[in-house]
Amino acid sequence: MKSWKYLMMTTMVGSALALGACGDDSTADEVENETGTEEAATGDTQDEATLEGQVSGDGSSTVAPIMEALVEEYAAVQEKVKVTVGVSGTGGGFEKFIAGTTDFSNASRPIKDEEKAELEAAGIDYTEFKLANDGLTVVVSKDNDWVEDVTVEDLKKMWIEDGTTKKWSDINAEWPDEEIIFYSPGTDSGTYDYFDEVILDEADLVKAATLSEDDNVLVQGVQADKNAIGFFGYAYYLANQDTLKAVKIEGVEPNNETIESGEYSPLSRPLFTYVSNKALAENAALYDFMEYSLENAGDMAEAVGYVRLPDTEYEKGLSTLEALK
Repeated sequence: MKSWKYLMMTTMVGSALALGACGDDSTADEVENETGTEEAATGDTQDEATLEGQVSGDGSSTVAPIMEALVEEYAAVQEKVKVTVGVSGTGGGFEKFIAGTTDFSNASRPIKDEEKAELEAAGIDYTEFKLANDGLTVVVSKDNDWVEDVTVEDLKKMWIEDGTTKKWSDINAEWPDEEIIFYSPGTDSGTYDYFDEVILDEADLVKAATLSEDDNVLVQGVQADKNAIGFFGYAYYLANQDTLKAVKIEGVEPNNETIESGEYSPLSRPLFTYVSNKALAENAALYDFMEYSLENAGDMAEAVGYVRLPDTEYEKGLSTLEALK
């Protein structure tokens, strides 16, 4: 298996996430592993391990770097399996999963009750698999020399809409009397949903925020303005840490250790994929791809800047998968 250790620092934002990020159907790209048919020159029979087929997924932009790495590595293992993965956001991915147009759906939050109900109504049984851990990271520009650490209450004051124009001095009297410029994932994003739940308590997000389904737009917006603040997955911060500063939450900075231990609270979270049970049973290519994904998700997560799960979690996932065969 080739090394992906360089990916986040060199090409993730430019290539891995040229996938797009949680957007509408008109902007979502696809990652494909697609190769031509290999012909045996001597008439030898096809290797028994070789599969043919198609597999389709969609969903979270946060999960996208892991999935792109898995898809590209899998292409070298099963050249005749075509795997496509769109990036419509967690919510957009579930819409396609409910409609029955995808085999699996990537998510940066647990499935919602209403989504469960819609899947049940559509007659789609599914299984949840964890892929990695993430630390939703609050960032400012490197040019911001006053913000180092905030509390959850500070975040509430900043990000909850209250009809006022928010200034840094409103949060801390020692900070500049300058308007805060906000950048947030769009409403189809699981990252938006998670922040809304654990920070905003489902109150309205500040209306002045620039919302984008493309995390790279958020990165660029914060990079360009010392008064800006934003949030997105930990891997996007790592890929841009030369120009962005991660803000500590309650004195704790996001890193592999604090995310894995849960000390980076409440912004540590698991990343998921949800898979159709029927498709797993009927599509050998899907089963093989998911088995490969669970066997390699930890390495791929670390390679692109997320935090691997304990090995026991992947073993549990593989056992669950085996039972669905």
